[in-house]
Amino acid sequence: MAKGPENAPAAGRQPALSDVAAAAGVSNMTVSRVINGNGSVRAATRRRVLDAVEQLGYRPNSLARGLATGRSRTLGAVALDSVLYGPASTLFGIENAAREAGYGVSVASVSAPEHPLIVEAIERLRSQGVEGVIVIAPHVAAGRALEDVPQDVPLVAVADVDQPSVPVAAVDHRDGARQAAEHLFSLGHDTVWHIAGPHGWLESQAREEGWRAVVSERGAPEPPVLRGDWSPRSGYEAGRELLRHDQVDAVFVANDQMALGLLRALSEAGVSVPHDVRVVGFDDIPEAAYFSPPLTTVRQDFISLGRQVFGQLLHRIEGERTRMRSIVPVELVVRESTGTR
Repeated sequence: MAKGPENAPAAGRQPALSDVAAAAGVSNMTVSRVINGNGSVRAATRRRVLDAVEQLGYRPNSLARGLATGRSRTLGAVALDSVLYGPASTLFGIENAAREAGYGVSVASVSAPEHPLIVEAIERLRSQGVEGVIVIAPHVAAGRALEDVPQDVPLVAVADVDQPSVPVAAVDHRDGARQAAEHLFSLGHDTVWHIAGPHGWLESQAREEGWRAVVSERGAPEPPVLRGDWSPRSGYEAGRELLRHDQVDAVFVANDQMALGLLRALSEAGVSVPHDVRVVGFDDIPEAAYFSPPLTTVRQDFISLGRQVFGQLLHRIEGERTRMRSIVPVELVVRESTGTR
């Protein structure tokens, strides 16, 4: 029969910090420093403590630790109650960064990006004793709500705004749109059409601005913008509208879901992608590589975004200065929807 650690607690008892200290041959204070990330501990000693933690199955009592240190090691996140890829993936990136640093995340969902709901959600998180709050603010209304948050709560936001009232982090949506449009122009197209996201969404606005900038710089005619609501259905309807126009041969779509609908509309009409029309999306959702044809799109690094905004919040919690605006680069992923003809 396999033996447990030499200093394992009696059967039926949860291991305590003192058990970890005994197993690692160090003081209780040293174990506390390793677990809480406070103070200087030699690498070899840290490894012994972490090995003992794993062997014993020790789990810190977060409530007791919070009472002792005045730190809950819990952050709050206000997120839109949505299955949209961007907001959901942003929340995942934040939770991943927090977990790596030993923090938990308490999420307050709101049904709509409205000012009173955002403020109420922040207050709800504050009442739970979170150390700071991250607001995922993809909408103009959510951004405005940040101006009315009490100044005694450390706060950062995921929001693509140029003049933030609080520190913000965002993916570089404008540059992503520029890369998408430049790619299509580089393939010899006279202009690029755009299916934009809905009004009021910061990402939709930024991506449209990036597309417009490239069309203007190229001196190309600017087609009328078609607008969807991020859904495949709205992309399909925009595609049906595009089919009424002559000489549409390059389209930048503000997200992959709408691009999926566009591809369906073009296929039903017997229009070949990329032979007749080239298409670029935005997001690089997991299914994008399996569209028919596989979709050229702009990839967002949500893990990096989560680390950026988490780092900003930690600086705020510690009372340190932080950058007011942090931008995460994007990457154009070229696939068959813009392939050679």
